Amino acid sequence: MQKFKVAVLGYGNIGKFAVDAIQASPDMQLEGIVEPAAAYWEARPSALQDYNLVESLEQLPRVDVALLCIPSRAVPETAAQLLAQGINTVDSYDIHGQLSDLRIKLDQVARQNDAVGIISAGWDPGTDSIIRCMFEFMMPRGITYTNFGPGMSMGHSVAAKAISGVKNALSMTIPVGTGVHRRMVYVQLEAGADFNKVSADIKNDPYFANDETIVNQVQDVNQLIDMGHAVSIERKGVSGLTHNQLAGYSMKVNNPALTAQIMVSAARAGLKQKPGAYTIIQIPPIDFLYGDKEEIIRRLV
Repeated sequence: MQKFKVAVLGYGNIGKFAVDAIQASPDMQLEGIVEPAAAYWEARPSALQDYNLVESLEQLPRVDVALLCIPSRAVPETAAQLLAQGINTVDSYDIHGQLSDLRIKLDQVARQNDAVGIISAGWDPGTDSIIRCMFEFMMPRGITYTNFGPGMSMGHSVAAKAISGVKNALSMTIPVGTGVHRRMVYVQLEAGADFNKVSADIKNDPYFANDETIVNQVQDVNQLIDMGHAVSIERKGVSGLTHNQLAGYSMKVNNPALTAQIMVSAARAGLKQKPGAYTIIQIPPIDFLYGDKEEIIRRLV
């Protein structure tokens, strides 16, 4: 069996688990890890000794797909550059209000260069989006509530770390109920940073501006980190003319491990699509799975 070649861009929380997921996939071959951060080159971690670690994608042989395990705000530019080179991309972009416009922009680039981009291939947005879609066609009229946590939000933590004066940060998502959330942000400040200014800047950031956000200063953020997260989705609605239909879905997960696995499965699905950019609700679920389609149908239908 010919394996398709994959590169991992970024060796942070998601990138580390993406490497594991690729190694566990019988139809994939890891060509290398792209990590320009100086820390990895000053003291190369023992975990990377067996992998081809490079500073740019151009240093690797041509790959079929690149997994963008990078902050969401870096995705639009990076994905557009790689798609313009005819390289398939998968990302876990998580800025809900902007992802639809991003998909439209990347779709044009991908079509022009015979490539496929899968955007927002995480668990929310991502597989939770599939659940909400399914609930809505089961009960076309009604209300869906998505309650996250309690748990660490990687996207919000990265956004908080990017605020001037922040040395390290952790953002915890606390469900209040009916889709309302509180953001508990713990920051470790750079020397001389003004906590009040840092707190105001975090609360005004688009990641936090629409939720109640409480910022706390701590001495060591690393003492607080737990990768666990959770979600509960409920829809109460109407099927046809029948009211009081209720559906629910819940899971508790290691956040980056699940995100990475979904990205790897999306890489497989992307190779089966026509050129363009897609969210995962636009792709047949069977395309994410490894194996013979007829056997999968017999097993799962």
